[in-house]
Amino acid sequence: MLDRFLRVWLGSWPSPGGLVVVGSPLREKPRWDGGEQRALGVTDAAGNGVLSVPPAARDAVARLVAETAPDELEAVLGAALAALVGRPEQHFFTGVFRWSEAPSDLPDAGEWEPSDGLPDRPGLPDWLRPFPGEVLVAREPGTGEYLAGVGLKPHDATGIEISVGTEERARGQGLARRLVARAARRIVGAGAVPIYLHDPANTASAHVAVASGFPDLGWKVHALAGNA
Repeated sequence: MLDRFLRVWLGSWPSPGGLVVVGSPLREKPRWDGGEQRALGVTDAAGNGVLSVPPAARDAVARLVAETAPDELEAVLGAALAALVGRPEQHFFTGVFRWSEAPSDLPDAGEWEPSDGLPDRPGLPDWLRPFPGEVLVAREPGTGEYLAGVGLKPHDATGIEISVGTEERARGQGLARRLVARAARRIVGAGAVPIYLHDPANTASAHVAVASGFPDLGWKVHALAGNA
């Protein structure tokens, strides 16, 4: 299932060796939230993988990759990739790429509710509202105040990314891992693969991932985002 998702998400998978650059029309189309993703890649623990860019930028990026030593590639892409795909104001980043085939059997937390909110409950935080359909929300018993939540990024029917956030006052209670595990079980039950991405420096997110059944196998995600 993971291979199938990556073929759709990136435009090609797997790599026969090293980092393969492909031109994909998806890099010119809106992603799930209406934003854009002009460059997107995944590599395994050995550094083999696929970097997907707009078709018109493919040859220039492929030449750059071919001319760069593997141990210098991340720095070179960080300096040049954004401009090559026509977004010099953006920045290149590398994150941890995780997926789960067996989410943890933790106790359920939260309830699924529409991302546009329910009239009889306090509002959701702004970061949860863009997610389509339902979000998984843990609330304070009695008051119903928001404590933690999960949103699902539907990149494709075969692969869905999980995002989680917890209010500071609710941290340390295990809510995030229970929400993530519950969401992951729903994704697996629907026949898709759950994906979890995070900054390598975010140790709290890493702990949540491991506890909810997303091991770190040395895989990485590479992308452009935001302003430089």
